[in-house]
Formats: sequence, structure tokens, C-alpha cells
Amino acid sequence: MMINDFSDNKKPLVGGAVYLWHCDREGRYSLYSQGVTGENYLRGVQETDSKGRVKFTTIFPACYSGRWPHIHFEVYPSLAKATSSSNKIATSQMALPEDPCKVVYATSGYQQSLTNLSRVSLDSDNVFGDGYNLQLPTMTGDPSSGYSLTFSCAI
Repeated sequence: MMINDFSDNKKPLVGGAVYLWHCDREGRYSLYSQGVTGENYLRGVQETDSKGRVKFTTIFPACYSGRWPHIHFEVYPSLAKATSSSNKIATSQMALPEDPCKVVYATSGYQQSLTNLSRVSLDSDNVFGDGYNLQLPTMTGDPSSGYSLTFSCAI
């Protein structure tokens, strides 16, 4: 993920921070969903490098009922300020591309996601339904070797 500061001539946000989180294979969010409120997983914060980039390693999130597969993120001006949500300068979500979702959800452990994906679209999603072109990352890879997402965010 790359963060560019449009208020500063589109320069990379150097020394900023990105907090990223998503659901597990069952569609649960640690800290929030029933049964996992006392657990903290599939969440992380990274500091942006000299090119405004961060890198996360994680699992492929589920598609839960009523929502298109997605990854949440918040951008903060610095790692030190990422400790309070009142300091965030941007909040958004990435919508995962359909083709990789279908491939992953056909693998073991994601059966319910394949069913849920067939019942929702980007246009019917309550977040992405108003436009998602700027929220789609580029994905390369496959389920056995993993996927890489490339995404640019303007703040």
C-alpha cells in the first residue's frame, strides 16, 4: 500500500502509519465479533517508508453475509499518533477483486464465503455501492503461493 499526501503536492507520506484489519475465514472480527471479543488478531500497524509504502502479511479474509470481501484501513500522520483514533487522517476500505475471491473461496475452509459471494455484488454492497473504482487494489498470485495486493491511497 502506498500513501500520497495530496495536500503536500502528492508527496509520499513518509513516517505516517497505516492501521489495517479484516475478518477471519469465518467472517469474524477479533475484538468485536461474538466469541472472539477477547482476542486480537488480523490487525496491525505499519509505519510508511521513504516512499510512503507499507507492507502487511495476512490471510485472505472471508466474504460474510451481506458484504463484499474487503480490508479496512486507517491512515495516521505518524506511528506515535496511531494510538488514538481521534488522530486518524483517513479511513477507508479496499474491495477485493472478484476473480481471486472466487479462486480462494473454492479452497478448503472458505465454503461459506463462496455462497456469500454469490449473494452480493460490489454494486449492492452497502459501502462500495456508491462507487468503488478507487477502492480496488491490483492483485497478483494464487492460493498456493499467496497473493500480493498493490493499492495507492490519496489523503
